[in-house]
Amino acid sequence: MNGTLSISEQIKTTPSRSLPLPIMLIIAGMLGCIVGLGSFTFIYAKGYSYLTDDPNACANCHVMRDVFTAWSRGSHRNVATCNDCHTPHDSLVSKYFSKARNGFSHSLAFTTGNFHEPIRANEYNRAIARENCMYCHAAVTSQMSHVGGVATDCLTCHSRVGHDQ
Repeated sequence: MNGTLSISEQIKTTPSRSLPLPIMLIIAGMLGCIVGLGSFTFIYAKGYSYLTDDPNACANCHVMRDVFTAWSRGSHRNVATCNDCHTPHDSLVSKYFSKARNGFSHSLAFTTGNFHEPIRANEYNRAIARENCMYCHAAVTSQMSHVGGVATDCLTCHSRVGHDQ
């Protein structure tokens, strides 16, 4: 050879740079705690149910039970589930992104106790619901007037629709 080492020789002569055993054990323990606690919380909170379109998943949290009961007695119960109104229709990615975003913010709010009762939709969720109103009721909404090029906000007059009491 001309003074250069082959790859196998370089590997043999390169010192390994592994972390000391106590550091590796600490990292493994921390990862184990995070995965274990996350798994326990996911199972305890019935997180798997949020991957479905079953409206009963929404009633897992006490703050949603009145909303769920109102939906089950309301005008939309036979034609729309919670996801039909509260998640985007354009793709599965945006649907599950929205569900994950809401799941995280709801978990944080309920864990810290920082939420309004009765629960209220934020602007992100109002925009999704508004878009879905116009999606399902396109025959009616396409004939409505738009002020300044902006679609009329269905929720201004129909905020209780879907959750009629």
